[in-house]
Amino acid sequence: MLRRTALAAASLLAAGLLVLTACSGGGGVAAPTSPGEPDPDASVAVRLVLEPGNLDIRETAGSALDQILVDNIYQGLVARTPEQDIVPALARDWTVSPDGLTYTFTLREGVTFHDGQELTPQDVVWSLTTRRDTPAWRDAARLANVTSITAEGQDITLTLTEPDSSLLWNLTGRAGIVLKEGDTVDYKTKANGTGPFVLTEWRQGDSITFERNDAYWGDASGAAEVVFEYIPDNQAALNAALAGEVDVLTGFDANLKEQVEQSGDFALVLGKSTDKGTLAFNQTSGPLSDKRVRQAIRQAIDHDAIIEALASGQTQYGPIPELDPGYEDLSDVAPYDPEAAKKLLKEAGYEEDLELTLTIPSFYSTTIPQILVSDLDEVGITLDVDSVDFTTWLTDVYTNHDYDLSFVLHTEARDFENWANPDYYFTYDNPEVQDLYAQSLAATDEAEAADLLKQAARIVSEDAAADWLYNGASVVAVGTNIAGMPSINVNERLNVAEIAKSNG
Repeated sequence: MLRRTALAAASLLAAGLLVLTACSGGGGVAAPTSPGEPDPDASVAVRLVLEPGNLDIRETAGSALDQILVDNIYQGLVARTPEQDIVPALARDWTVSPDGLTYTFTLREGVTFHDGQELTPQDVVWSLTTRRDTPAWRDAARLANVTSITAEGQDITLTLTEPDSSLLWNLTGRAGIVLKEGDTVDYKTKANGTGPFVLTEWRQGDSITFERNDAYWGDASGAAEVVFEYIPDNQAALNAALAGEVDVLTGFDANLKEQVEQSGDFALVLGKSTDKGTLAFNQTSGPLSDKRVRQAIRQAIDHDAIIEALASGQTQYGPIPELDPGYEDLSDVAPYDPEAAKKLLKEAGYEEDLELTLTIPSFYSTTIPQILVSDLDEVGITLDVDSVDFTTWLTDVYTNHDYDLSFVLHTEARDFENWANPDYYFTYDNPEVQDLYAQSLAATDEAEAADLLKQAARIVSEDAAADWLYNGASVVAVGTNIAGMPSINVNERLNVAEIAKSNG
């Protein structure tokens, strides 16, 4: 087992629905650049940024859990690929009725949990029913339209009150996870799933170790062991890589490309992602309740300069990133134009002396705040930066909505629902957007559902509901002897079953 031996890196708790990294790029898997036969007994060390506070996939929020536990440890009837396609998992196939009200899944046979217990249709019925009926379990509301969940033989049938175009997608996440009925495992520190890996050790503040599940129903994992090393600081992660202590760096800084590649042992890979660098506006009162002020801020920001500073990612001018249904290039809505920004501020009565506060979690670098402070100063806005620990951010911003501006990187895919929820911390409330989103959910045609989202997203952008500073890339430094490392959307979900390591 690989260990980092001389790093004093502090861990960060992923207590909320948000997770960080920097930011478009290519294919789904990074290929090795040197030849060599894969070693089936290899241990692969993968650097991650955010460590979960506990491992309870049922109740604990935070993308840090989804990133490593879904697919690798826990599975549902269906899964998603890094490219966001929905594929079979515990169900070998499924059908949907023409009216969109009945989903029938055929469960695989011969599947066992990590403790050796057999997966039964009743486990599926119990898991989905309990999820739906237990508000404390994460994503329970995603199954709210499911009126009945029944099993007949190996067939599992879900019956809906009305069509839900997001159901299959939701079943690829926490809403669809299948657990063993009556299991007594301590979910906060242990796990019992059906995936290709077994969780064998959690050294809090340091690492989480997975070992190959030799009883797995599918193809065996490429590596015998994967160790997730939690190293929040990029420089410390770089040092660990150059010292041979880690094989893969996720959440990396593309500006360190030259340093990580200098030895020839690593290659930097940029993959697309659904990461959205979101500058939220509290619209409940004060200057930011005026659309002209919000639009002025958007047009004062040089988004291309942000991409250049990050050395990765691409611009994004609306709430839907390129990988998600409903994407549209909305750069026409808020083009960079400081003079237009000044005119809007003058019209709103804020020609000078407008002072606002940016609340940002302290684990982010100073790059984004520095650019924002400079750009807004040019149009007459003084931006004070309040860098706070994540727990404070969750309390003040996320829960109490006590902020002017806030920045975090939202990694979740297909999360437009937040713009249709006036109680979310974005504070955005538009009945037309809410209606379009509801219509999209009720649509039985994928193209129609995506078009309705597209319409809603344009309205959100035209309302200057927020500013989207960039669509981040998955920035991954991969050892040249590593094959099968995903490079798309790895900050949200990281399926490591195909990772292999050679000695060449």
